[in-house]
Amino acid sequence: MIEVGSTLPEVSFGFIKDGKMTDARTNEVFGGKRVVLFAVPGAFTPTCSQAHLPGYVALADKIKAKGVDTIVCLSVNDAYVMDAWGKASNAEEILMLADGNAFFTKSVGMDMNTSDFGGTRSVRYSMLVEDGEVVKIFVEDPGRFEVSDAETMLKNL
Repeated sequence: MIEVGSTLPEVSFGFIKDGKMTDARTNEVFGGKRVVLFAVPGAFTPTCSQAHLPGYVALADKIKAKGVDTIVCLSVNDAYVMDAWGKASNAEEILMLADGNAFFTKSVGMDMNTSDFGGTRSVRYSMLVEDGEVVKIFVEDPGRFEVSDAETMLKNL
């Protein structure tokens, strides 16, 4: 599992820009920037949609006021699902990144097998990344939502 001081792996993420599928490499998203990333098990799922993403939407301005360039929501879903979820959640200030093949999630050791629910998914976590290096990380215990929320991240910026 990735730790504080680790450099993020170089992978490709998907997202929708101007209605078109677009790819971005790790360095494009995190290089030379201060980024808050939070990862969820799945778009449109209960805790993710009712608490995790809405918390970051509500506190986006306060988080960015602390010197954060980008807030990223990451899930092992496709880019179109992430885009639709972002639009349905008024997440204009959040970069909704798809890790469709779980390359990033597996590379950082945050993958879990949910079997019939959806196969390989991400555990729930958040991290502060500066120029591609993990500065802080908050990983949830299975079935919990206590430390990767927006309020905890805001307090730790």
